[in-house]
Amino acid sequence: MKRRILCLLAMAALMSAPVFTACDDDDDDNKSAVRPDETPTEENLSGVITGRKTLDAGTRYYISGTVIVEDGGELVIPAGMTIRAKKGFANYILVAQGGKIRAEGTAQQPIIFTADSDNATSGYWGGIILNGRAPISGASATGNISATEINNDYKYGGDDPEDNSGVLRYVEIAYSGARSNAEIEHNGLTLNGVGSGTTIENIYIRESADDGVEFFGGSVNLKNLLVVNCEDDMFDFTQGYCGTLSNCYGVWENQFTSDESDPRGVESDGNMDGDGPDHKHQSDFRIENMTIVNNSSLAEMQDAIKIRRGAKAEIVNALVTGSGHVIDLVDLTDKKGDGNPSSSVSVTNHLSKSVSGKEINGEGRVTLSESNTGADRNAFAWCNYKF
Repeated sequence: MKRRILCLLAMAALMSAPVFTACDDDDDDNKSAVRPDETPTEENLSGVITGRKTLDAGTRYYISGTVIVEDGGELVIPAGMTIRAKKGFANYILVAQGGKIRAEGTAQQPIIFTADSDNATSGYWGGIILNGRAPISGASATGNISATEINNDYKYGGDDPEDNSGVLRYVEIAYSGARSNAEIEHNGLTLNGVGSGTTIENIYIRESADDGVEFFGGSVNLKNLLVVNCEDDMFDFTQGYCGTLSNCYGVWENQFTSDESDPRGVESDGNMDGDGPDHKHQSDFRIENMTIVNNSSLAEMQDAIKIRRGAKAEIVNALVTGSGHVIDLVDLTDKKGDGNPSSSVSVTNHLSKSVSGKEINGEGRVTLSESNTGADRNAFAWCNYKF
């Protein structure tokens, strides 16, 4: 977990960026795609969106700065579009509280966010951030508010568990996770206080420099998530997340490497950084049908599943497998507070190498099953990933 401090680089880019105003629905929605014999037009995407902006299917877009979808704004992205990001920490999309993104791809026409270079590696650009008004942990029983890690001017949290930040469906995010410093860095997908009215399903995140997806509180449910070669945690939960992640698959490939000190399959905290053990609304979430794979011969996974700092997790039908090393299979302990002892985990260990630490470390209802099947890989056929 990282501390919340102001990132001057991101703010400088935002202050110098243009403003997108509301777009006419009829004109925007009826723009025709480019013909096969035409060269597509190009447009830089940055600045503030205050109304409804629908991207043109016939235009090639480049994220060239910070894109903020403000309260009342809406960014609509047609199915089949590929949006390329220029290199840099300040190049990202942030949907503020009250704003919406509608990126509704299909299995045949997914929406792809990627780098503008064929030679990109993880951490090339920022990523995608959604800020909602759903509850987060804090000193008060309701209405706790926090500041976005990479831009403190934008808040998240509140008291609306059903808040709606839009739709992400059949979306691929590649080469994101750029960092300003060791304490301020993007993920593939960051969900800050996002409510259950938001639809997030069929997501493919690859080559992210930090976490694949990180939930900072909120109550959004996410299903059918594939994460490949993220450098820190595959699935990260903190600050009072209370939703369900279903059918998720995380994998490190053979030559994958990481410079993170403690990368994990699952990392879960009840409160922010373990600094609020007495805070209200600690994380209480469910993961169902999950596979964690470490096939790397170069990177050791700290824990397959880590539940700590007051977090309560119910994990069913989990499968941990692969040819690489994992130190602890399930760890419910931490120097800043153990996981909630009411947590329950059902996990099958199919690692070809034995766990080098402990299979179970700490107090919780952990069942070492022999027959868990994990995630349904058929749900990821649209990604064209070779398992």
